[in-house]
Amino acid sequence: MIDLRPVGYIIGLVVAVLGAAMVLPMALELADQNGQWGVFASSGVVTALTGGLLAIACVNGTGQGLTIQQTFLVTTLIWVALPLFGALPFYFGATEARFVDAFFEAVSGITTTGSTVFTGLDDLPRGLLLWRGLLQWFGGIGIIVVAMVFLPTLGVGGMQIFRSEGFETLGKILPRATEIAKRISIIYLALTTACLLSYLAVGLAPFDALVHALTTLSTGGFSNYDASFGTFQGPAEYIASVFMILASLPFVRYVQILGGSLFPLWRDVQARGFVLLILILVVIISIYRIFVNGDHFEHSLREALFNVTSIISGTGYASVDYQLWGNFPIILFFLIGLIGGCAGSTCCSVKIFRYQLLLASIRAQIRKIHSPNGIFVPRYDGRPVSEEVLSSVIAFFMLFMVSLAVFSILLGFTGLDLITSISGAATALSNVGPGLGSQIGPSGNFGGLNDPAKWLLIAAMLIGRLELMSVYVLLTISFWRR
Repeated sequence: MIDLRPVGYIIGLVVAVLGAAMVLPMALELADQNGQWGVFASSGVVTALTGGLLAIACVNGTGQGLTIQQTFLVTTLIWVALPLFGALPFYFGATEARFVDAFFEAVSGITTTGSTVFTGLDDLPRGLLLWRGLLQWFGGIGIIVVAMVFLPTLGVGGMQIFRSEGFETLGKILPRATEIAKRISIIYLALTTACLLSYLAVGLAPFDALVHALTTLSTGGFSNYDASFGTFQGPAEYIASVFMILASLPFVRYVQILGGSLFPLWRDVQARGFVLLILILVVIISIYRIFVNGDHFEHSLREALFNVTSIISGTGYASVDYQLWGNFPIILFFLIGLIGGCAGSTCCSVKIFRYQLLLASIRAQIRKIHSPNGIFVPRYDGRPVSEEVLSSVIAFFMLFMVSLAVFSILLGFTGLDLITSISGAATALSNVGPGLGSQIGPSGNFGGLNDPAKWLLIAAMLIGRLELMSVYVLLTISFWRR
């Protein structure tokens, strides 16, 4: 039988930290002389006390390293526990949200999806807006740790290819995770501060600069306004684009830079491929906007750069309703939302390294067909790729497509139209944010969906954020028998 004490201990600590973080929006509400401070005070006490008691109750089971089963449980249950408590300020606060809406918003925050069910964001208390930003910021740094520490060890979806770079931790996962998290936290905080200062430099108000710095570095996309980033047309779009790209690159490379090695980021095949793909897409969209939509050069370039980067990184900001540009951009934005950034970053979706591995495998097979007597081994970043990694990647692609089809069908059963069902399933599994159509597109939100659809999207956001397999394995009988 699986010993749940180490699992409970880790979850308890993380939940307690979340409760302590509610002091920040509480202090802001007090400064604004807003009665909402009591909501954060009571929610913070309940959250911190529950997490603390759970950690104390389970502390006697932390002497050994985590087993594979315990690691899978920790990876999944943390992402369920955090939004449960993170939803409390939405449920009891000024939004007066029903539980499904409060939980949806918290899940969208923690998973850095950025889909929102709330309207009237411009008039919400600043404490709630800050809390939305903090949820995404915590979710961003959390998924980096998961991608660098847990997923390579678990061999999820080809992530085992990064074991040597993400630090092998099986059996020693707690101390190593703490060490890695410290380095990442320094870098993450430094980039967030740089983004904040950059937003201030181009004229954003201090509070807007703070919240948008939190949601930019986390590639989350929550904004303080119903118009999303459309409120900040101009230089701020360039600033956001730069920091969304930085947040989408492998943070292990930043750790190496911090250690004195300056070139690993440039040599990283993921990073080069990601930046090159953005450049190609921006050129294509810019040319389309100029010759088809009659736009001028700088405006077309800025809107193309911002919106391409926002969607491919999974941030989900929208500066304009790009559905008005025509059918070609709509299809292109839908497809690039299924790509994502680099493994070990704050971004989401399939991840570009899996496409690179798949193309390497296809290339090797084509060469083998052309020269049957030759020996052709798929290579990634100059190294041969094992069958285990390729099998994991192919399995991930198949599972992603099956999940997309199943969630699309289930959403259709709830009464949603075809476009809303498919794009809703895609944006939730990919943790992108906006879907397509008038209801959940860049100019809409998810508040008008029925409750069954919202619960399905909640499940899809959680499954997609945790790379599918680490969640689905918990549903197998063999997992519990080991």
